[in-house]
Amino acid sequence: MEQLLYKVEDRPPLFITSALLSLQHLLAALGGIIAVPLVFGGALKLPADQVIALVNAALLGSGLVTIIQCRGVGPIGIRLPCVMGTSFAFVGAGISVGLEHGVPGILGSSLVGSLVMIVGSYFMPVIRRFFPHTVTSVVVTMIGLSLTPVAVDWAAGGVGSASYGAVGHLAIAAFVLLLVIAFVQWGKGMVSACAVVLGILGGYVLCLALGLIDFSQVRDAQVFAIPQPMHFGMAFPVSGIVAMSIAFLVTIVETTGTFMALGAATQTRIDGKRLSSGILCDGVGSAFAAIMSSPPLSTFAQNVGVVSLTGVASRHVVMLTGVLLVVAGLFPVLGAVVVTIPLPVLGGAGLMMFAMIISAGIRMLSGCEHTKRNSLIIAVSLGCGLAVTVRPDLLARLPAFVREVFGSGITVGALVAVALNLVLPGWEKAEAEEGEPA
Repeated sequence: MEQLLYKVEDRPPLFITSALLSLQHLLAALGGIIAVPLVFGGALKLPADQVIALVNAALLGSGLVTIIQCRGVGPIGIRLPCVMGTSFAFVGAGISVGLEHGVPGILGSSLVGSLVMIVGSYFMPVIRRFFPHTVTSVVVTMIGLSLTPVAVDWAAGGVGSASYGAVGHLAIAAFVLLLVIAFVQWGKGMVSACAVVLGILGGYVLCLALGLIDFSQVRDAQVFAIPQPMHFGMAFPVSGIVAMSIAFLVTIVETTGTFMALGAATQTRIDGKRLSSGILCDGVGSAFAAIMSSPPLSTFAQNVGVVSLTGVASRHVVMLTGVLLVVAGLFPVLGAVVVTIPLPVLGGAGLMMFAMIISAGIRMLSGCEHTKRNSLIIAVSLGCGLAVTVRPDLLARLPAFVREVFGSGITVGALVAVALNLVLPGWEKAEAEEGEPA
């Protein structure tokens, strides 16, 4: 097992060190946090000031809940390096609610739907029993496999871009990827630990020299803004509450897998009690986010890749990331500067980060007992998960409920692995030999 540079409870000796390390997590997460409010704004045709209000609230809510998830407040918070952010798991349900009931319907449905996650958190010791080592290994691997196409799309210039796959985009992404590899392999101490931020900085400077940076968003951004609670008001349509509740159920499965992956990356045992604290924070955080006029939150899987790549597992570093997100929410111009980073630059770094999660999953899979039963669980669950990931149109003709539940490769892989683990003979033996007691 590789030695961590900073363990979960370690604090880097210098503030500047912590700041640089936390900036890597911010860069990995910021695009995803901003993207969901932008998608809602575009789908609902919201005016610019309302989209800005959604973005600011998402940044502030993500930052505050990240601090709580890392630090812990009583029974709330897993106390591991988790970055929280608005989740694409809620986009489908949110848009369907928003088209009929507007943003108030999304926020009200999210507030009530978050109770599913809050209540569900108390059953995590039982749910943990369904995730022995073989199942956990599949879920961790599937997280990496599902995120990698996202990095590939970034590297190619972004889905829907007229210049998707242009040689220039791929060359920039390759340049950043090579920089990150060089910093990780040959860098010492802080250089290796900050490989992601240094690689992105190198790619940004290259794009700046080539005249590829668009600063229009920075010029148009507000310098300071305080997100207002209940800015949009709330509505509580029954159909919206049901849709969001289903999305929260799906998120419980995905977040459980993310916590398992984080446990592997930080060399921390994830038992049922710890899972309960993490899921409870996700639920309470989403309720708080709704009140702050933000879409629901969940734990970001992509930041597990930062931990795996850099060996920095300090929760205190990621708490500082939460502080940076709060500052970005209060000073939108700072977030606008980060958003100017071209997608190919993020794609080069993201490809490395997400592939590191796959590497961690493969290491875990290699530790599974080599039996016919385990081979079936691994093969079928990864195959089904990849089917949804690479061919999402596979579910296009199925009912909306089915698409909502099985739209994520991570969820499909996890559910198939859990189901096969229960159905195939030998579950009790597998639980005794591989599982950790809740």
